[in-house]
Amino acid sequence: MTALRVDVQELRGKPGTQYEIHRTVPAPEDFATVLIGIPKDSELQVDLRLESVHEGVLMTGTAVGEVTGQCGRCLDELEYPLTVDIMTLFSWPEKARTDAAEEEDEDTRPMGNDLTIDLEPVLRDLMVSALPFQPVCREDCPGLCSSCGFRMEDDLEHHHEQLDPRWAALKDVAAGLPEPDPESGTST
Repeated sequence: MTALRVDVQELRGKPGTQYEIHRTVPAPEDFATVLIGIPKDSELQVDLRLESVHEGVLMTGTAVGEVTGQCGRCLDELEYPLTVDIMTLFSWPEKARTDAAEEEDEDTRPMGNDLTIDLEPVLRDLMVSALPFQPVCREDCPGLCSSCGFRMEDDLEHHHEQLDPRWAALKDVAAGLPEPDPESGTST
């Protein structure tokens, strides 16, 4: 039995029976998006209550992991704890087969024929969907200069003179004109 599998045989046929599980497990691979995620083998703290119901086992609780990654604006390193709430119903194997024959129930997950629950897909769905699509180190992060990649936090006045390319030809024409005489206002 792996750390991410829970045996629920003792709950079978005993509606109302419940027990709690408190485990620290290694995070599986791919608990991440492009810029941010929970590193493989880092610790996940899982605190669950498993309760037998007629349809199967109701699992409630929380999972906590340490998120690491990069700010989507300035690419600084990020690190913070992520807590997700868990509430999932796992149907008994024969109930899952009956439900599958009738129609798919989105709110219920099947448990294994060996009366075990695999926590990995539940944790992956909840934790990865809780990660921000565009992580930021702080809400007002100015990011990087879009022209040169300069870190804007280091100099908020940083900018580049950008001329409209449609006027570039006039700049060349102006370079060939004589300088105006400040006293008379005419060209010399």
